[in-house]
Amino acid sequence: MRRVVVFLVISCFQFAPCWCAENRSESAVDFSTLTLLDLPTAQKVALQDNPGIAAARARFAQARARVKQASAAWWPNVNLNGQLKRSRRSDTVFEALAQRETTPRRYVESSGASLEATWVLFDGFYRSFFIDQMEADKESAGAARLDSQRRLLSAVAEAFFNAQLIRTREQIASADNVFYAQQLRDANSRFEAGTGTWGDVLNIKVQLNQAQTTRLLEHRQYEAAMYGLAALLGVEDGAFPETIQLEEMDSTCTGGENDEDIAQLIKNALASRPDIRQLGFQVAAGKAAIGRAKAIFWPKVQLGGAVDGGQEQGYELTEDDFGNYIALNVSWRLFSGGADRARVLEERLKLREREFALKELRNTVTAEVRQYVALLQAAREQVRLQQETVTLVEENRQIASREYEAGVTSLVRLNEAQKDLNTTHNRLAQALVSFHLARQRLLAATGQNLGLFGEETAGTAQPVIY
Repeated sequence: MRRVVVFLVISCFQFAPCWCAENRSESAVDFSTLTLLDLPTAQKVALQDNPGIAAARARFAQARARVKQASAAWWPNVNLNGQLKRSRRSDTVFEALAQRETTPRRYVESSGASLEATWVLFDGFYRSFFIDQMEADKESAGAARLDSQRRLLSAVAEAFFNAQLIRTREQIASADNVFYAQQLRDANSRFEAGTGTWGDVLNIKVQLNQAQTTRLLEHRQYEAAMYGLAALLGVEDGAFPETIQLEEMDSTCTGGENDEDIAQLIKNALASRPDIRQLGFQVAAGKAAIGRAKAIFWPKVQLGGAVDGGQEQGYELTEDDFGNYIALNVSWRLFSGGADRARVLEERLKLREREFALKELRNTVTAEVRQYVALLQAAREQVRLQQETVTLVEENRQIASREYEAGVTSLVRLNEAQKDLNTTHNRLAQALVSFHLARQRLLAATGQNLGLFGEETAGTAQPVIY
């Protein structure tokens, strides 16, 4: 018996799970060493430090643990039981014993021990289907983890370009402020020289105040946008250090030139999108669940045995106190009032629901790819037109400025030219952001943004798509 107990204790330590390996965490990025934040860096930091991604990793680890639990059903169950008991006899029992015995005992010590083992030999393939279901759930959780990364990368791109746009508008307002500040100095000089009017001075002061107000509002909007970006990146306290600055907006329309092959993009999206693979694995899990439900129609065969013993006259057990048995148990449920068949029907309907959801998602993904290709092409053309317009409006503003300084035209025309320039610069910035956003959205719609960071979307088994 001692050797058996020692063997069981060693087995418990040998198969104990390594929780510390599941709870490992990566160190956060030190933003004190960064001065310029670009989009790839922001996305990389988000993949590492965003709490939602850490939660997705934890869910995937849970699914792997469930697979191990399901696999354990193939092994026999071994239980070691022991008991030491000391009981006090009631007065009635003690008095009855005193009439029959010369030295009755008020307290009685007893002990017992058993080593039991059960092994399921056949269960209607329940264990096989259960493992298949847990494996599919694990792959589904892995695909869900990748999909959360895909969505996070897209969200970071949205927040990053939004902050870039607001910062560009702030820079436009700052340039407007510089322009009117210079015009105000010139207007004061002309007024003092007697060649200008006080009305022009007042008008330019109004325009300068409006430019300063716009710059202040855009600056506050930029701060708010940076707080939102920091939250997505998992930055501690939700704020970047003051030394962090965003990269300047890319004024070129590079990338996505070969996105006209919509059929190939749709094919890539249907093969690479993690959310499609996630639903595909859920369909596979549903098929395994039907097999589990059908297992009840088969008999269950179980082998059992035990070595047990007991002693009513003390705590010490000897070999003579032990016995043993071995048994083959067969159970077969012949009738359950229709509950078993209803359970199978329920699982089949769940599978049908998942299949329709998968079909709907594939249609949605196809529509998304077509939509973002169209938006990307439109944004590229809009950027080209706005760049040409900016060149024309800048030239027009220069002409208006020279004519106003020469006294040929009024201040009203100069103000209109300056407003047109600000409006055109803002439209160009919006067009550039629309182009970059459309490109990022297309990358997300096809699942290609994960590949930019080495995330393997084909690292797990592929589900059978019907």
